[in-house]
Amino acid sequence: MNRIFNTFIWLGLALSLGLSAVSCESYLDKEPDSTVSGETAFVNFRNFQGFIEEIYNCIPDKEKCNWCPSWNWGDDEIFNPEADNRMTHQADLGNFRYIWNNASGGNWIYKPNSNPTSTNKFDHSLWGHAWYCIRKANVGLEALENGLMVSGTDEEKDLIAGQLYFFRAWWHFELMCWFGGLPYIDKAFTPEDELKLPRLSFQECADKAAADFRTAADLLPINWDDTAPGKATQGKNMLRINKVMALAYLGKCYLWAGSPLMEHGAQLGALANGKTYEYNTDYMAKAAEALGELLTLVESGQTQYALAEYNFSDIYNHEKAEEAKTRFSDNFYTRGQNWLMPGTTEAIFRGLSSDFNGSHWNTSKVFGPKVAGLVDHDNVIHQPTANAVNMYGMANGLPLDDPESGFDPTHPFKDRDPRFYHDIVFDGFQYVNGQLSAAREPYRYCELFTGGNMRPIANGSRTGYFCQKLVPHTCNEGDRDYDWGKAVHCYLPYMRLADVYLMYAEATAAMTATFGRTNKADNCSLTSEDAINKVRTRCGAGEVNAKFTDRDYMDEIRRERAVELMFEGHRFNDLQRWLLLTEEPYTRKTSQEFDRVHNSVWYMVNDPKDAQVSNWREVEILTRVFTAKHYWFPLPDSEVYLYEDFPQNPGW
Repeated sequence: MNRIFNTFIWLGLALSLGLSAVSCESYLDKEPDSTVSGETAFVNFRNFQGFIEEIYNCIPDKEKCNWCPSWNWGDDEIFNPEADNRMTHQADLGNFRYIWNNASGGNWIYKPNSNPTSTNKFDHSLWGHAWYCIRKANVGLEALENGLMVSGTDEEKDLIAGQLYFFRAWWHFELMCWFGGLPYIDKAFTPEDELKLPRLSFQECADKAAADFRTAADLLPINWDDTAPGKATQGKNMLRINKVMALAYLGKCYLWAGSPLMEHGAQLGALANGKTYEYNTDYMAKAAEALGELLTLVESGQTQYALAEYNFSDIYNHEKAEEAKTRFSDNFYTRGQNWLMPGTTEAIFRGLSSDFNGSHWNTSKVFGPKVAGLVDHDNVIHQPTANAVNMYGMANGLPLDDPESGFDPTHPFKDRDPRFYHDIVFDGFQYVNGQLSAAREPYRYCELFTGGNMRPIANGSRTGYFCQKLVPHTCNEGDRDYDWGKAVHCYLPYMRLADVYLMYAEATAAMTATFGRTNKADNCSLTSEDAINKVRTRCGAGEVNAKFTDRDYMDEIRRERAVELMFEGHRFNDLQRWLLLTEEPYTRKTSQEFDRVHNSVWYMVNDPKDAQVSNWREVEILTRVFTAKHYWFPLPDSEVYLYEDFPQNPGW
């Protein structure tokens, strides 16, 4: 923990020497003179808030931390071979140590020279900033305890303390999800202190983080606009830590702590021996209570949060219906809205995304086909695996493999879950609406059948699909939505309200040994099935069929998380905590192979979802060979073996 210890000490020295602990840049529209140093940083609310603003600045932007970033490491995504040096492919190889090679990995967890004062998105990472921000949170909490905030109302002191408790827990929790239990740092170390804290178990760590999240929830308001200090930045407080965020992470922390991996430890064969279905019911009850408290506030209209509307006049182009007030797609990107921060009414926790044009330089150019230069940039393409796309069931709510689903392999795109048409680019899809050169005109409509013109492995789709959930397909050379004037702004939220409903559905179901559809928290009127159906009915997908009970019902909750949160970076951690990461079929990545029945002209005048195909089949691209050690990422060698109580993760 040498680098960690140095991080703790560096900040302590910076403060004691009177050096600025906060950049002069404006992070959350704070007052320009709120950046101060030394003990002056804590004397009043404005100064103290300036001290905290840097923590917000440190939250990594997963989508824009590198030219071609990598954040999906589950079974839901695969890259083209040009991106074999990205973390997504290295994870497929089981080379989790590659997380520490940021020179070409493109990941957001580690950067060798993370700079907390920089506003450049490339300078931020989880590992480097977590220890720094934990230290800042502890310094701030001790300053409050020691009375250094000499001028401030009780409300102002609560706002300061609430943010600090939240951030101390949040940075710990994010690290725990990848590396397991760690020392929980709850004091500000000095150069005279000896840092030899033991590694705790995940559940021990989670208990400490939960205590901090609970304290934060009790101190913070639902909406900063309703507070006296928040009036100074009214209308610009949407990113500030509030009660809703603290409750959401409190529930998530308990849900993770009681999940099969944390309850039973890393092991193989969990699906076969049933361990993947064995939760800690006490932790599930705590998770349900926290999430139930939050959803009661939401359902009663006491918060600023609501599920975004899924009402489209043209779902392929993400055009919302005239009567719709919000748009589901705005959770992930905005277009023609003067660089509006994505998230709409649904995003609960986000970091900063002040570098709006960053979306144009990287994020908007890594999802579409590069054949004939149809999308600018190199040949790195984020594309969904066929096994992931097959998780999208039918419009009646049933999974594809259910004998009553109505899925027809000769018409595989017909009557699918509506989110399929929003998220997935499939064969016959009109990819370009605008003008194209004669050389590019053959690529206006996607040829994603076996042997089609968009199926080259090097610069097309190796799976038979593209994704347009996070970036619109109009980011191409014909429509040029990645030009400056289109004001496309992409950001991937860390948590949104749909996730909260699904976590509540899982936690309440798992409160009992047999998974109960009608289970609910004492403080919430929603049952488990009510919560999952909130998400399904929002988009017009069928409710969970009544025939699914016990383990089959839990499988439906898990499938719903896969579909609703597809490509948002949650899949690896879900498979991990469910003890499914090493289990078939979750180790396979596949492509969709088929032949066309219609000629190309048919697709110009018909809806591609109605197309008939033949020889529909799924082909394996690769199988990941994981062992029990792959349930956790390795710690950097430079941080372990320095003392006995801080060992490397098992197997690494």
